[in-house]
Amino acid sequence: QVQLVESGGGLVQAGGSLRLSCAASGHTFSSSTMGWFRQAPGKEREFVAAISWRDYSTAYGDSVKGRFTISRDNAKNTVYLQMSSLNLGDTAVYYCAARKGALISITPRTYDYWGQGTQVTVSS
Repeated sequence: QVQLVESGGGLVQAGGSLRLSCAASGHTFSSSTMGWFRQAPGKEREFVAAISWRDYSTAYGDSVKGRFTISRDNAKNTVYLQMSSLNLGDTAVYYCAARKGALISITPRTYDYWGQGTQVTVSS
């Protein structure tokens, strides 16, 4: 079993930056993928970014390309989402997720474990 705990959410001014963290505990696998998704009120969960734990392959949603960066720290078993140039459209609950296997997926239903989410609010 894997537990994921997000942190780092909060209120940030438009144009600013914020870094989210996702700490994984429990039984983890080297052949796995970590991802970030977000969900705003009234909208479906949206793919943000993902990274393969094994080979560092990454993928990003179109709306965040060039602004967000996903990374990982092997020693801390933690994945990060560095968010820059934030705009009002980035306001959402951000979820960390993990799936078995090295192949990156952008589909929420393919992920096996989920964190509780952390709120990111961008102000004007």
